[in-house]
Amino acid sequence: MLIPVILSGGSGTRLWPLSRTLYPKQFLPLAGKLTMFQQTVARAMAVPGATAPVILCNEEHRFLVAEQLRQMGVTPAAIVLEPVGRNTAPAAAVAALHAVSIADEALAMVLPADHVISDEAAFAAAVSKGIPAARDGRLITFGILPAHPETGYGYIRMGQALGLDGVCEVAAFKEKPDLKTAKIYLDSGEYVWNSGIFLFQAKSYLDELGKHSPAIVSSCRAALDLARRDMDFTRLDEEAFKACLDDSIDYAVMEKTDKAAVVSMDAGWSDVGSWKALWEIGSRDASGNVLAGDALTHDTKDTYVRAEGRLVATVGVSDLVIVETTDAVLVAAKDRVQDVKKIVDALKQSGRSEATIHRKVYRPWGSYEGIDLGAGFQVKRITVNPGSTLSLQMHHHRAEHWIVVRGTAKITRGDETLLLSEDQSTYIPLGTTHRLNNPGKIPLELIEVQTGSYLGEDDIVRMEDVYGRDKN
Repeated sequence: MLIPVILSGGSGTRLWPLSRTLYPKQFLPLAGKLTMFQQTVARAMAVPGATAPVILCNEEHRFLVAEQLRQMGVTPAAIVLEPVGRNTAPAAAVAALHAVSIADEALAMVLPADHVISDEAAFAAAVSKGIPAARDGRLITFGILPAHPETGYGYIRMGQALGLDGVCEVAAFKEKPDLKTAKIYLDSGEYVWNSGIFLFQAKSYLDELGKHSPAIVSSCRAALDLARRDMDFTRLDEEAFKACLDDSIDYAVMEKTDKAAVVSMDAGWSDVGSWKALWEIGSRDASGNVLAGDALTHDTKDTYVRAEGRLVATVGVSDLVIVETTDAVLVAAKDRVQDVKKIVDALKQSGRSEATIHRKVYRPWGSYEGIDLGAGFQVKRITVNPGSTLSLQMHHHRAEHWIVVRGTAKITRGDETLLLSEDQSTYIPLGTTHRLNNPGKIPLELIEVQTGSYLGEDDIVRMEDVYGRDKN
């Protein structure tokens, strides 16, 4: 049994303004029609023998995970919610404990949710090469054949072959090198990039982690034993998991064990760690530009332009990254995009919402997007998925006017039940209990006009909620 384990806890700050804390890069369609999370799930499940995946994510992203899996028609083996981030070693330990509870000999294939692999057949072939060694107790890491002297990745020096097709001992792990050292690594032919993708028998990983960091195993076992089921989610016990050490698989196990092995892979891999990386893997025009959305260029070279909502035009520029969203625009030199995280840090320090959320905010029932905001009023565009329903709620400080522009709305307003279609509207007075439901087969879209003395999202008193939330 081969269980894909998808680690989906990253924040992707280097891809701001598109990637934000509450909607990070793994949930965005940055390299195709599917999101990177969806691509990772599909890639993992395409490996021969793979079962339904185990997903590990944080509380804020749980409904994004569930919705994107639903869109794919995938039912996961589990969606495990981490109450706090504790790096990859504990996440993999939780998944391994879950795997051995299913099958004692289960293999776990551990993948970050935010990588791009363009050659999925080559990826599946590399995993298949590693399976016999993993069954023999080896802890496999996958090394990417380097295309250039990269200073942004860790490296693995390959040791002697293990007598298995394409599997070698790990001679050494190396930290991110300077350019001179990276060139030496590349020229030697002995080094591969560290991908952060692993394959091992779940019990072998737990045995080795128990030898080198037994406290992590103990904390994770307690967190899973005390976990509670919440709808489709498994919530780890917060107190037990908070007590867990924060460590990566590499540091906690792979650099210490004598069972580490590496399989080299040439599969069009990128960790999409910056906007420059997206330019590198993108489809370039004759001038070397990668364009997404409504972009128009003149005398522009080697530039990445992404327009999410408006026309972006460039004239006489080169080697730039330009990203437009509804509430922010990034312009950066392509060789300085690693510093985007400093902008995010500054936004957080000043308490600005652009670091955390988009104007379009996703909920388990759909989404809402801010259109206009002024003294005493706010206008939103609300989209409710077919068959979905908002909580039964009321507000102390605002009234709402709903205008249906597409689909059918079933509305509870006090003791009344209304059925509205396009161009029809209703008014929800302040303090009135109400609920919105989409009984139709197409998305329900409506415009909401809020008026009142306070329009914050925390002015919601819920009476009932099918998603188990106590606040929006």
